[in-house]
Amino acid sequence: MEANEPYKEIFENLNDGVYYVDRDRRITFWNKGAERISGFSSDEVINTHCYDNVLMHTNDEGTQLCIRGCPLLDSIQTNQTNVASVYLQHKKGYRVPVSVRTIPLEEKGEVYGAVEIFQVQHERMESLYNVEELKTLALTDQLTALPNRRYTETFLQSRISEHQALGIQFGVLFLDIDHFKRFNDQYGHGVGDDVLRILAQTFTNNLRNGDFIGRWGGEEFVGICVCPDEDSLRQAAERIRILVEKTSIPYEDHALSVHISIGATLYQANETAEQVIRRADGLLYTSKANGRNRVTLG
Repeated sequence: MEANEPYKEIFENLNDGVYYVDRDRRITFWNKGAERISGFSSDEVINTHCYDNVLMHTNDEGTQLCIRGCPLLDSIQTNQTNVASVYLQHKKGYRVPVSVRTIPLEEKGEVYGAVEIFQVQHERMESLYNVEELKTLALTDQLTALPNRRYTETFLQSRISEHQALGIQFGVLFLDIDHFKRFNDQYGHGVGDDVLRILAQTFTNNLRNGDFIGRWGGEEFVGICVCPDEDSLRQAAERIRILVEKTSIPYEDHALSVHISIGATLYQANETAEQVIRRADGLLYTSKANGRNRVTLG
């Protein structure tokens, strides 16, 4: 990597994350932008290998790209630049959407490694609500900073009004953390609170424009998605389920996995908010009865 020494000072101070790997995919350089975006310091990652899965890159289908389908490895093997949209896992456990570009490093016709440049996809982290404004209005949940039940009910009613006036189709997701009581009983309520906070951060980071998730109460959340049909609603729900499945909760010297069950339904003309929520809740319990960590559409 000595050939790139003149560029390291430039790369070190970029806002984007930058890291180098050699042909064995051993990480040899990790800049301040990578530290800021991922939460991992250079001391924690230098001399590890990208296939050690520190960042746990996944795609929309949940495939662990560091193990199968690594863009960096492809750049090394094919001497081609790759561009991809993926999710990395922050050191605190939540998922962050990033765009990555991997570029082979070559000298005298020989590829000796690759560089990855990654940046947060801020447009995928924008939400419909301004968190600071909602805090002022007492419309956020204090633990998770998500919109609280009061605001969620108001938002759902506004979607119903839009449907009646403009015909905009939307769906409702009822989400529940699987076996949440075990986190509290086995690891303590502090860990249970961490689970709620980290999942809330994953939700907030990865909302599509026009989508919404609020905390309904306890370990339950309600999502509201603009969806023209059941297929698009299922895709939105599965994307959320997979993101949660790939989220981990730091605990002592290891990480805890977490899953959610989801009931998903399209709003039907002339329904009340209570009716559509009740149907989504019933579908959630079908997901629970059928083994959890799944989406039931109806």
